[in-house]
Amino acid sequence: MLKILINGLFASLAVLVLTPLLAVPPAHAVEIDRVKSPGGIEAWLVRDQSNPIISMRFAFRGGSALDPADRGGLANMTASLLDEGAGDMDSKAFQGTLEDLVITLRFSAQRDSLGGQLVTLTENRDIAFKLLKLALTKARFDAEPVERIRSQILAEIRQNTEDPGAIASKSLFKRLFPDHPYGRPKNGTAKSVAAITRADLKAFTKRRLGKNNLIIGVVGDIAPDTLSAALDDVFGSLADKAAAWDIPETAPESDGRTLVVEKNMPQSSIVFADKGLKRDHPDFYAAYLMNHILGGGGFTSRLYNTIREKRGLAYSVYSGLHPLKRAGLLFGGAGTTNAKVSDTLRLLKQEWTRMAETGATKEELADAKTYQTGSYPLRFTSSGSIAGMLVGIQMNALGIDYMDRRNSLIEAVTITDVNRVAKTLLRPDRLSIVIVGKPNGVKSTP
Repeated sequence: MLKILINGLFASLAVLVLTPLLAVPPAHAVEIDRVKSPGGIEAWLVRDQSNPIISMRFAFRGGSALDPADRGGLANMTASLLDEGAGDMDSKAFQGTLEDLVITLRFSAQRDSLGGQLVTLTENRDIAFKLLKLALTKARFDAEPVERIRSQILAEIRQNTEDPGAIASKSLFKRLFPDHPYGRPKNGTAKSVAAITRADLKAFTKRRLGKNNLIIGVVGDIAPDTLSAALDDVFGSLADKAAAWDIPETAPESDGRTLVVEKNMPQSSIVFADKGLKRDHPDFYAAYLMNHILGGGGFTSRLYNTIREKRGLAYSVYSGLHPLKRAGLLFGGAGTTNAKVSDTLRLLKQEWTRMAETGATKEELADAKTYQTGSYPLRFTSSGSIAGMLVGIQMNALGIDYMDRRNSLIEAVTITDVNRVAKTLLRPDRLSIVIVGKPNGVKSTP
């Protein structure tokens, strides 16, 4: 979402004020209630009465990948406008009420979902729920906020044409998914955003916001029966069924080629990708730990130690699993001076090959497990983060007991699993690379 200036600043400050109050128990102590409304709407609830605050996260399956080709950025623009006036409240009145009552209400669009968050003091619960309902069902899309938000999006698109990281990421996804919606930019293009009309925005909410593609997670000071009634009140008037949110299954076209996008600057931004695994793949946890050792473990990863720590070639280097609904990626990046790009890429491929051919050691796997299981409770530091996890768990169909099972799934991975997955996934000849800058001695490959 592109809400900036006063409203965005105030919302950020509100979150900073509220966050220290949202302490929660460790992961193993989190109890999740499955709450179902009389109308059949379900939410997962973690009740916490230690502070008078309620945090709700929600998501609708289907995101920017469903945008029509000539209306790219529609999901993003709609999300940016849902809280810009609704019902009989124009943008100023709506935003003013949020500000006066210290209510955080935000929406955003991703490739596979459109989601939002609501944070409110318990005493303001009813008005907060009313504002959320209005935003979802009676958004106004008045001319002034539509053109203001459009201008902000267009300004960001123009800015991204000069940002090396944004150029690299956009170019890589276009090469990986040339004939698939994943290859299009989430925010759209200047042409597609300029073409979006008020009718498009209103049609989006009617077609895409349906109860059958809705997922909800709630944490805080609210009783199950109170939440049950609120679910029907807030979400009950949405369409029973959204338009189809499925998109074609695909695989990234990682073909080992290098693309250099020349920009006259002293540093180069590097991104790279290979085929990865989707979240529901049985080898996901083995791949997750393998990547932690390779490039996801921060200061302890092989890529960091080899490229930055020992040789000082790059400012940053990392890799990570990037599972989408219909494709899996192993994605990474690095930043370095133009003179060091060639050596950085050579060592990147060297570590890719070494992990594939000789695998990880038992000590590396043990250290990765210790970190991953030990750091997991740190994700439970606020009600908002837990509510977001409740939505993510449902989105990926991991089961309501996932928080209790997660560390055991990590512990169950063997060195044989990790090295088998490394041999299958890591193919340096398949690694697609995009460089933005003027790298010395590195050219695009045909």
